[in-house]
Amino acid sequence: MNKILLSLIFILISFNYSLAYDLKVIDGDTIILNGEKIRFSGIDTPESYYRGKKQICYDDNTEVFCGDLSKKILVERIGNNKVSCIKEKKPDKYKRILAECFVNNKSLSRYLVRSGYAFDYSYYSKKKFAEDQEYAKNNNLGLWKMKFDYPWTWRKKVREKKI
Repeated sequence: MNKILLSLIFILISFNYSLAYDLKVIDGDTIILNGEKIRFSGIDTPESYYRGKKQICYDDNTEVFCGDLSKKILVERIGNNKVSCIKEKKPDKYKRILAECFVNNKSLSRYLVRSGYAFDYSYYSKKKFAEDQEYAKNNNLGLWKMKFDYPWTWRKKVREKKI
């Protein structure tokens, strides 16, 4: 009996370690899952790090690293749960896999947009998350209670050296 119990405990510990090892959150819209870099399709989050800079939002007069904040919200949402993804056929221009990812059959992208920590990236999403974004905006959730640049606007300013 003790051998069976010890074997079961060993398997459970090994399984949990394997899950933690196979998932790494890069930022609010990018993960590495089982060695594959996956970019959440249809959404965009503030940048944790882009060309040597962190995106800043303003909560009243307080600077907030909003890319780090979006990443934190994603990490909290995933918790110790297993992530599954539905991949799109083509990678993006950076050769990342594009996918919509889920925890407990619930879209991480939809959660991030609806809670106000990501934006519907309408250029790529065909406004898939527009209603969720409108909900977050109308309810002043997440980043919508701060002053911010959309991530695509902020990246353009960085590229043009306006920041």
